[in-house]
Amino acid sequence: MEHESSILYGPVNALWHSVQHRYAWNIPDHVIMALLVLVISSIVFPLASRRISRDNPSGFQHLLELVVGGVKDLLHDIVGHHGDRYLYVIGGFMSFIFVSNIFGLFFFLQPPTSNVNTTFALSLSAFLYFNVEGIRRQGLWHYLKHFAGPMPLLAPFMFPIEMIGNFARILSLGMRLFGNILGEHTATGIFMGMLPFVLPWPMMGLGIFGAFLQTFVFIMLTMVYISGAIAAEEH
Repeated sequence: MEHESSILYGPVNALWHSVQHRYAWNIPDHVIMALLVLVISSIVFPLASRRISRDNPSGFQHLLELVVGGVKDLLHDIVGHHGDRYLYVIGGFMSFIFVSNIFGLFFFLQPPTSNVNTTFALSLSAFLYFNVEGIRRQGLWHYLKHFAGPMPLLAPFMFPIEMIGNFARILSLGMRLFGNILGEHTATGIFMGMLPFVLPWPMMGLGIFGAFLQTFVFIMLTMVYISGAIAAEEH
């Protein structure tokens, strides 16, 4: 069955209140889970990097190379020949979102991405990044000209519309990820509670597919937004 909080929520907040007595608020569960994702990533990826070998690559290394190669190909196709410089940013989003989504497979954890605060933090980070990158690459004036449209006569009408569309990307990225992960996690919890001995493995397979799909959609849209932000320089 679906749990409202993770197994770490109680112990972490008990420790938090034992350390400080001035503040009465609890650490939100999605914050604890997000920190757990960061801790796991900080341990697993450095350890995996130490096992990288050119002569005798492991199965995990082959998988990692396949994923990195696929992301680089997508960046080249969508962003262009400058795509490699965005590999680390896209890879960071991808790793955090995928691991967060995978938490939904474990009944004692909660996926941070099922909380709207986490997804909007991610979407706002992506929004700020591609806009700042566009300004850095083109300059503020040339970047803002993108929102004025091709005809100066229509600029007073086009600029507000384009700016609204630009800011709507925060809502689009955040709500899409939040809604899908929350829905999948809730449905999985309900069905596994009804038929715990029949559905676990099929639902876990569906959960893994959903975690991959929602990660792919987020990074794909982020690549498209980056491409649009630097499009003037590319052409």
